[in-house]
Amino acid sequence: MTLVILAAGMGSRYGGLKQLDPMTEKGNFIIDFSVFDALRAGFDHVVFIIKEENLELFRSTIGCRIERFVKVSYVFQSVNDLPAGFSVPEGRTKPFGTGHALLCAKNAVKDNFAVINADDFYGRDTFVQLAKHLRVAGKENGVAHDCMVGFRLGNTLTENGSVSRGHCVVDQNGRLNGITERTKIEKRGDHAAYLAEDGESWIDLPFDTIVSMNCWGFTPDFFAPLADSFKRFLANDLPNNPLKAEFYLPFAVDEQRRAGICDVKVYPTSSVWQGVTYAEDKERVKASLAAMIESGEYPESLWA
Repeated sequence: MTLVILAAGMGSRYGGLKQLDPMTEKGNFIIDFSVFDALRAGFDHVVFIIKEENLELFRSTIGCRIERFVKVSYVFQSVNDLPAGFSVPEGRTKPFGTGHALLCAKNAVKDNFAVINADDFYGRDTFVQLAKHLRVAGKENGVAHDCMVGFRLGNTLTENGSVSRGHCVVDQNGRLNGITERTKIEKRGDHAAYLAEDGESWIDLPFDTIVSMNCWGFTPDFFAPLADSFKRFLANDLPNNPLKAEFYLPFAVDEQRRAGICDVKVYPTSSVWQGVTYAEDKERVKASLAAMIESGEYPESLWA
């Protein structure tokens, strides 16, 4: 099984390359904990999707730590990586989002795989559930059996500003029945609220709402329709906002689901997200990781 880590974003709200910001006294990053948990769950290949200019930085830090324990590959997300017949809009400098990033890894992934963000801490239970699904996942009657680990919204918020989350609808059989990307969700006391499309009004969301943290499990069959979805995005959506439009991975998943190409089993988790959306989040995350190390949930030196 392969773990694909989305690590090409610079983290504009955080103010730097937060994926490689040490979070423990031993200098471990959030990525270290995700890889450590994935290996404990049985993953045997890690693919980092990064910017090419960050290759040596990744290799000399996280790469050199884990390559003794697992196969490591690097792929690059570039704004110029487009299918034939398409070109980068004039003035566009940033790549085209998480769906585009994953597509850049299609030649590096040969087996069932999970996808996560580099700067989010998901917890051991997340990788156990992903691995259990992916060990047996396949395609039946033309439908790929994919999965997602769903977090409770209240466990994924920061006190320091808004976050983006995929707002999920889950049916009575535990399968994804719809997902909407909410790009501005804020904590409001004992609940949350997101900014509506009018840009002015706020709509309440309870803390137990299931959200996506870009934590998915797929078969390799996912890539061909993903490429088709990206072409439709470039042709139909990008012209409306050529400098900023993004091809979000949850959009592509939901498009495949609605087309009957896949179904998506949602595995809920009570794990508490730890992440550094903002620089002010760092001390909270460091304290939480230190407490987990102190309790014995993680060793003091992950790669000793």
